[in-house]
Amino acid sequence: MSAAPQGALRGHGGKLALFAIFAAVIVAFFVLDGQRYLSLEAVKANRDAMLAFADAHFVLALAIAFFAYAGAVAFSLPGGLVLSLTMGFIFGRWVGTVLTVFAATLGATLVFLAARYLFADAARKRMGVLGEKISAGFAENAFHYLLFLRLVPLFPFFLVNLAPAFTKIRLRTYVAGTLIGIIPGTFVYVNLGQTLGRIDSLSGLVSTETIGAFVLLGVFALVPVFVKKFRSARAAKA
Repeated sequence: MSAAPQGALRGHGGKLALFAIFAAVIVAFFVLDGQRYLSLEAVKANRDAMLAFADAHFVLALAIAFFAYAGAVAFSLPGGLVLSLTMGFIFGRWVGTVLTVFAATLGATLVFLAARYLFADAARKRMGVLGEKISAGFAENAFHYLLFLRLVPLFPFFLVNLAPAFTKIRLRTYVAGTLIGIIPGTFVYVNLGQTLGRIDSLSGLVSTETIGAFVLLGVFALVPVFVKKFRSARAAKA
């Protein structure tokens, strides 16, 4: 067997193994009723124990919280909002925000890389010329588009993690856009976590005014794109 087919088989086997790991973790999460542990009720019921553990083992608590959050994001598990509130409750608004932003960025980057490795090539081939045009258009202003998607709370977090993988966005651009774009929303939810004992439901946590502010920030993130397109249109007419 030639080197090329052997390399293709190894690559195919690696993709199958990675896909199997993701599938196994997600299935295990639901089979073992993981949602019960990532619920507001479970956190409130165990808040005294979590606070006591963090007080006694602060560095270990930071490490556990970081990898738990990053893992939840990487495997696109539900419960990110509850985890953000928990970070604020245990570590406070500032430490909790920094911890959550970096953990979420790591998790999002891992799922981005996995999706690009597993599905991107096949998806681009299936989408054809139109897909190439969309990918090129997104990549041209990738940082600003990604900032918009991260800032505006209308798009599911896991979807924004995955979708750019099918474009030609650079990894460093994805990481920078994610890191910066999630800071405002993360701070809001982590800050709310300090009042966890008074939160009875996850619905309606953020006011309409706050959502409007996020949307406005997202629009501002697109201003350089609009300016660039305006200048290009003027240059074309000249």
